Amino acid sequence: MSKQVPVFGLIDCNSFYASCERVFRPDLAKVPIVVLSNNDGCVIARSYDAKRYVKMGEPYFQIKHKLKQHGIIPFSSNYALYGDMSERVMTLIESMVPAVEVYSIDEAFVDLTGITDLDGLGRQIRSQVLRCAGIPVGVGIAQTKTLAKLANHTAKRLQAQTGGVVNICDPIKRDWVLRNTDVSEVWGVGRRMKVHLDTMGIKSAMDLAKADPWTLRKNFSVVIEKTARELAGTPCLELDEPDPPKHEICCSRMFGTRLTELAPIKEAVATYMMRASEKLRAQNSLCKKVRVSIRTGMFNPEEAKYANGVVIDMPYPTDDVRLLTKAAVDALGRIYRPGFKYSKAEVLLMNLCQPGEYTDDLFAASQPTESTKVMAVLDQINERWGRGTLRAASVPSNPEWAMRREMMSQSYTTRLDQLWTINCK
Repeated sequence: MSKQVPVFGLIDCNSFYASCERVFRPDLAKVPIVVLSNNDGCVIARSYDAKRYVKMGEPYFQIKHKLKQHGIIPFSSNYALYGDMSERVMTLIESMVPAVEVYSIDEAFVDLTGITDLDGLGRQIRSQVLRCAGIPVGVGIAQTKTLAKLANHTAKRLQAQTGGVVNICDPIKRDWVLRNTDVSEVWGVGRRMKVHLDTMGIKSAMDLAKADPWTLRKNFSVVIEKTARELAGTPCLELDEPDPPKHEICCSRMFGTRLTELAPIKEAVATYMMRASEKLRAQNSLCKKVRVSIRTGMFNPEEAKYANGVVIDMPYPTDDVRLLTKAAVDALGRIYRPGFKYSKAEVLLMNLCQPGEYTDDLFAASQPTESTKVMAVLDQINERWGRGTLRAASVPSNPEWAMRREMMSQSYTTRLDQLWTINCK
């Protein structure tokens, strides 16, 4: 029996952050939108109709007048909303295909091998996600992951003609896409690589597909070799298995304002530890060491600069936020220095392990069973009623040092007090 030819799909949400904002604001369906980074710093997402006026990474303070001139609405980043909407989209996709690799918050590769009506399934996925989650997506289908990525790019670029679904399993369609796509649009080819490829006469994706793979490997890397082979139709990349538990977990944020006193910095570190410990328990891991660090701003020549960190050994591997928070907060006094304007703190959970993986002597302390039960109840309450419903006493609800997010939308899907309301007249 001959082996089936693999078929991959790439499902990518269109302007994801902006689309999430529009789901609960239908009045903005035809209004251009941009989403800003932490502390409302720079543009990190744009709706399609805003791209002609605003570049990615432009600082907000420099383009306020331009946004107002073109009627573009800015939003502070609402990561709780985006993360929840992403989970809804991925759950929908998983219900419709044999296997899924979640590639990023707004992208997923899927296994479509053996499915006969590929175009029909692509349209069904697009329709279902739009109807149930309100998010428009593009679907690219091909016999390799790199070609599926290229097909998805074409589906978005020519959405009016394609309806958001492009299947290039047919060699004629595949070659048309390759000829009409600049090499810089190929997955994994950046600006620097494009310059080098130009010197070799490789201008289009078709040129790269026809290039000698061994020459590309010799001059560049095995990654570019695999890219060329995939463009030519030879699968080199498979659907990845779910990621294994992380060996380190980091939570780091810029403060909304410069901090000079130790007390608010302790609050920030306790808040970051709360989030880091949630991630720790979500992957069923225990932590043996904690590193806490603080620093000032590094780019203002008029501000004195200072950065320091300290590593703390835990008495036993633990996921108890109370123990982890106390260790981190107590250690701050060893690295804090008065007279500086601090801009950032970081919590890093290190030497992570799974229960039963570590070996200690017979008389070494271990996490009490009661602590494990308390953490389970904590997570259950916060999962049901929203993050932060139950928290450590050292974690404030509305701290003055929190990130500036003056234009943030409501947490429509993750907070009961911010549910979407409809006024019926």
